[in-house]
Amino acid sequence: MKKNSILLTMLLLMSTLFITSCATNQFDGDPLETVESLDLERYLGRWYEIARFQSGFEKNIYGATAEYSLRKDGRIQVINSGFKNSLDGKYTQVKAVAWREDDNIPGALKVKFFSLFKSDYLVFGIDEENYEWALVGNNNRSFIWFLSRTPEISDETLEMMKDIALEQGYDLTDLFFVPQKERE
Repeated sequence: MKKNSILLTMLLLMSTLFITSCATNQFDGDPLETVESLDLERYLGRWYEIARFQSGFEKNIYGATAEYSLRKDGRIQVINSGFKNSLDGKYTQVKAVAWREDDNIPGALKVKFFSLFKSDYLVFGIDEENYEWALVGNNNRSFIWFLSRTPEISDETLEMMKDIALEQGYDLTDLFFVPQKERE
């Protein structure tokens, strides 16, 4: 009898996992709608992370910024940096390279870290006039970055960025607001 109970429990658990894994929302499988125009020259420079989803590689990083500069080969040098565990923590940085794979999709870039792995870098929102803020994510919506040229943004800009992310299918429940400070 105990063996049958264990077997039934296992079957119910496996059925639940299967059904859960098959469940979809309206955005599953839909790629992000990237911006129609992205001037890489204007995009270069420093961006402060205003908010993001926490991930293993950034979980304890505060004051995070991304610096983009043009390399001689036409690709973009990326330096992501911040401070471990607090704004007064140890400074850390990671270098990467980014490029546009298809000029017909200007907002879709690829980024390679440590010469080992490549990731999508999809710009799906940007201040087209001044390049003062940007939204970056990936198609499965497991990553998102709210970026700004300044360490703080207005409530109005934040709400607008949130609205764009929600329209693109993001669930912002776990959005982490990155403590920031001015950098030289």
